[in-house]
Amino acid sequence: QVQLVESGGGLVQPGGSLRLSCAASRRIFSINTMGWYRQAPGKQRELVATINSGGNTNYADSVKGGFTISRDDAKMTMYLQMNSLKPEDTAVYFCNLKTYVGGMTGYWGQGTQVTVSS
Repeated sequence: QVQLVESGGGLVQPGGSLRLSCAASRRIFSINTMGWYRQAPGKQRELVATINSGGNTNYADSVKGGFTISRDDAKMTMYLQMNSLKPEDTAVYFCNLKTYVGGMTGYWGQGTQVTVSS
């Protein structure tokens, strides 16, 4: 089992920046993918960005150029740097981990609220 804890959310004005963090309860040595997802009120949860254990990244078209995903395996932490935030980025942001030993196992954090408003 792995617990994921997000932090760094809050209220920011349009055009501002936030950095989200996702801390894992233990180091993952197997091949894995970590990612950020978000869910706005009344909408389905959607992919924001992923990064695998090889460092390869993938972004939703809506955040390309504005958001950067990274990870520090020694600190067991993943980050999402969000710049040039827009009101439509307002959502609960969730951390996700997928491991691939004996099949795929997924873990979710509890989420952190990001509100972009003037």
